[in-house]
Amino acid sequence: MTIVPLLVIEDEPAVMSFVRRALERGGYTVVGANSGTEALELLATEQFSGIISDMRTPGNVDGGGVYQWLKANRPELSKRIVFITGDIVNEDTVAILRETGAPCVEKPFRVQDLLATVEITIGKAQREPV
Repeated sequence: MTIVPLLVIEDEPAVMSFVRRALERGGYTVVGANSGTEALELLATEQFSGIISDMRTPGNVDGGGVYQWLKANRPELSKRIVFITGDIVNEDTVAILRETGAPCVEKPFRVQDLLATVEITIGKAQREPV
């Protein structure tokens, strides 16, 4: 069976490292992208079981932009996205969350909260935890 990885979009190296380690310990395979633009390049050519995306990423494509691209190009994945943000009170963030209906895990978060949200939204890991 081919393992289909999760795509994690996060520009802060420390947060990317934390999220990657947490997901890998939970049994997931992870591919990282440092920006929404890089994520869209990966999404155009590779398969992913779901996406964990920071709301704010450098460049012209933020978490909401990734969601809009998914809705237009990979609709099956548009319901398999979890947002992470440290800016839950920002009006743009609230509007995107309302529009998408996607769950959001607020930074700083506990590993258990992230894993539980990912499991509910995207599904259980496809292999045993390491």
